[in-house]
Amino acid sequence: MGGQAKAKKKSKAKRKDTKPNGGALMSPQERMKAKMQEKAKKKTAEKYTIDQLVEKTEECIDNFDFDMARLYCQRALDIEPTNLTTLDMMGNICTELGEIENAKQVYLKAVELSPEDGHSKYMYLGQIHTGMEAVQYFSKGTEVMLNTMDKHSSEASAFGAAAFPSECAVTKKDVSVAFCSIAEIFFTDLCMEEGAADRCKEAIDKALEYDEHNPEALQLMASYLFSIERTEEGREYLKKSVSSWLPSLQKEEESLASTEHDMEEEKDQNKSNIPPYESRITTAKLLIEAEQYEMATEVLEDLLEEDDEVVEVWYLLGWLFYLQLDKQDLTSNGVNFRKSAWTYLSKAKKLYGKLRCEDAPMFEHTEQLLAELGGDGEEHGADDDDDEAGPSLDNIEDDFIQSSDEEEDAMDH
Repeated sequence: MGGQAKAKKKSKAKRKDTKPNGGALMSPQERMKAKMQEKAKKKTAEKYTIDQLVEKTEECIDNFDFDMARLYCQRALDIEPTNLTTLDMMGNICTELGEIENAKQVYLKAVELSPEDGHSKYMYLGQIHTGMEAVQYFSKGTEVMLNTMDKHSSEASAFGAAAFPSECAVTKKDVSVAFCSIAEIFFTDLCMEEGAADRCKEAIDKALEYDEHNPEALQLMASYLFSIERTEEGREYLKKSVSSWLPSLQKEEESLASTEHDMEEEKDQNKSNIPPYESRITTAKLLIEAEQYEMATEVLEDLLEEDDEVVEVWYLLGWLFYLQLDKQDLTSNGVNFRKSAWTYLSKAKKLYGKLRCEDAPMFEHTEQLLAELGGDGEEHGADDDDDEAGPSLDNIEDDFIQSSDEEEDAMDH
């Protein structure tokens, strides 16, 4: 009997040492850490509200301090683990920090808690995944957006515009962008699937239905038309896309603006229309394919001003000048195509080695073009007026070292 009593006591002690989830025994250090975490959560809950922690999180995100943002956001989740807004923010923070698996788990938890409310989690999950999984998430996100718009429209009709003045959280442009994401997947990852072309075209049509001025949707339509050899129609869509954000085309439109107020509104709209960097590289490729060399040059030179350490941009500039060699070497505006092609391609080759790029076909094509151009920099006049094709890369190693030192100094401050 006495032995059995001792056994029961030992069993109770063992249950006390197990983790809350029923896992293995907790070490003294783990128990201490758990107690400290609980104490910190309690102190945070007593000192700060959810709104205050969210505000601090947003402030850190705006300042690109994602490590601190995660700390504040986690404290908010400690207080209210099922807060959907905070979960979305945490997923975004993890994505920015490159913690894709953590971001995925956060968004999946948000989906589990509220599958029919809030579209952003589905958009993020679509970006994280590839192929048909990505299509399914983007499609669900689009469905949630359309339901939100319908609900808002019904409530506005029922209560009247005056009694229901708030704007819908979802815009037609949001829906258009989501359909563009679906079309892009059928254009790339799933291009070999049966019916991919039809589904791609269907998504592009939907994107333009919800926002006929969306540059991304117009560009996708141009790509689609080029792919089925309807080149002239593709050129028209491409020009419509580029005209909404390319500086030279915008100056033409601004000159037609009737008032200074109209011009300011146009400038704000143009800034919001500028596509991401990678998307504009695609724009340049399409413009080269459409033989719109002047516009392609402007797009690529603007990209160089933003970031002059992208090998593909230098390569494309060299390629488009090479494609114009059948014209006079010295055009009316003073551009020597042979010299420019050689200079840009040489810089692409040098930068390729410095940045240790892995695009072997691009490197091989660069070398092939340089061999066809023949000679060296002096033969093509590359040492004269070298600024015409951008800064020299002769001392690129020093620039990289100096740039790294400056970034470290900035972080120290």
